Amino acid sequence: MKNIPQRTCSVCRTQKNKSELLRVVKNKDNIINVDETGKQSGRGAYICYDNKCLEKAQKSKRLEKALEIKIENEIYEQMKNVIEKKNGGDVIG
Repeated sequence: MKNIPQRTCSVCRTQKNKSELLRVVKNKDNIINVDETGKQSGRGAYICYDNKCLEKAQKSKRLEKALEIKIENEIYEQMKNVIEKKNGGDVIG
């Protein structure tokens, strides 16, 4: 049986399979990227594919604390788009 890696959401602290979480990565040049593949090199933080977690992350700045860098609104927008795409894209708001 293959061991599935577990990761913890930086916001709600729920532990899930790595594939069930969205990874945000800070590379060595201090550039933040939304890592849909989960394979980019750099310091990573994970968040649930959930708009509530994303809103909470933005308000509490938990991802910024985890990555030790300010995250621009553009990155949060990218994350929102990825979450909506993953959840079917029928989110109205």
